[in-house]
Amino acid sequence: MKGLQNIWHQAYKIVPEQLQRVQEVGRVVTAFNTNIDAIVKISGSQLTRLAQSVGLGAEDLRCEHTRLNTPKDVVRGIIKCFSQGIAEEWLCENHQVYEWIRHNLPYARLQMGGQAGIVANVMAVLGAKEVCAHTSSHPQLQAEQFLDLPNLLAINQDGAAQKACTINRPNDEPLLHWIMEFSAGDVFELAGQKYVCPKANRFIATYDNANLELRINGGFLQYLANNTFDYMILSGYHNLQAENGGVERIVATIPLLQTWKKANPQAIIHLELASTQDKIVRKEIVEKIAPAVDSVGLNEREALDVLEIVAPQMYAAIKNTELSAPLLCNILLRLKQKMQTPRIQLHCYGLYLTLQDKGFAISPQANKRGMMLAAAIAASKAGTGNIESKEKLLWAQDMAISDAAVKNMAAIAEFLQNPMLAESGLAEMNGFDLIAVPTIIIDKPKTLVGMGDTISSVSLVGAR
Repeated sequence: MKGLQNIWHQAYKIVPEQLQRVQEVGRVVTAFNTNIDAIVKISGSQLTRLAQSVGLGAEDLRCEHTRLNTPKDVVRGIIKCFSQGIAEEWLCENHQVYEWIRHNLPYARLQMGGQAGIVANVMAVLGAKEVCAHTSSHPQLQAEQFLDLPNLLAINQDGAAQKACTINRPNDEPLLHWIMEFSAGDVFELAGQKYVCPKANRFIATYDNANLELRINGGFLQYLANNTFDYMILSGYHNLQAENGGVERIVATIPLLQTWKKANPQAIIHLELASTQDKIVRKEIVEKIAPAVDSVGLNEREALDVLEIVAPQMYAAIKNTELSAPLLCNILLRLKQKMQTPRIQLHCYGLYLTLQDKGFAISPQANKRGMMLAAAIAASKAGTGNIESKEKLLWAQDMAISDAAVKNMAAIAEFLQNPMLAESGLAEMNGFDLIAVPTIIIDKPKTLVGMGDTISSVSLVGAR
């Protein structure tokens, strides 16, 4: 595999030039969910103590609901993600549970949260000429999470676009999400059973009425009525609940998407799917929003969630199977065939895959360049903890491509009977263009929050 690693190491040398090309991008708009993330580093021993303090037993782990109605549910959600090395987001609408989280899981720091907010910071530091972020709530504490950059805007109290970090809508309530991060190899015990975390990841507990209701800022709508854009990175639907009008809120945004697309026919609208626990809402997103956008981004866990909706028999057959690179290709193909969106990108540990229509606005070669840029920047974020300055963006650029990543490429090449794919990353799959890129892996990441959002947005906007 050394030869293949060297080939890709050479390919990644285009990344600095690719980063410079982002400065050609005119305007990027991000919507809808911006919030504040409260970061908690949780250890296995701490998790053991939390389980004991709430009286959690092994029988509680068999419960399948994903709403945070009690402190037990919070600990159960952390245990699920810790023991499987996966990321999920569960919703809390109970103020007492929110208070329990606040008192029992004190945060180490605050940072930008929500796909719209995270992507806005990333796009601004990458150098897009103008970035405008939607915020449902924008008090001083939210403003402090935006980078102090002149190209980064949001909507002020009067409905006008203004430098985001200078806005203070004092009557707005701060929207905090608790991000519980855990490390690979850590261990916790429950009822005499030891659980080893297989992969560093996080559990997200969300208490956020504004984003749970997908409240849309009227000033933001007015801004879009008066300004064109090149890219829109869209998310936030995953927070909705069917029982609280979630389906109606999804349907209500479709005319907005149609209006924006008509006014910006050359623009690309991308949906970042995110972890959607409500199956009815998930189905509505897949069937109504995905066909209305140009591109969709998801991770392997979210891909399985969508597969459960669009191909339940295939999902049942593989849900407990190790997701090899060839199997991920098959899953992506099934999603592409069912979701009716021109481009889908899947990001997972060591591998990014894009499957798109022939003749899509971004060529396979440009996609590959954008995906390598995203991989280098994501590795820099994991290795340094943040990418809030240009100096940090290429911190990981010259690192070796991981052995596991190039093995994935070889496996896909063999699966498709296309030996050149392992070196080029380009192939055809059932009439679609497939682009595959092996990534740089950081063994001990300082953060994983917002990684998928960073990967998807940079892959797309950086594909020049």
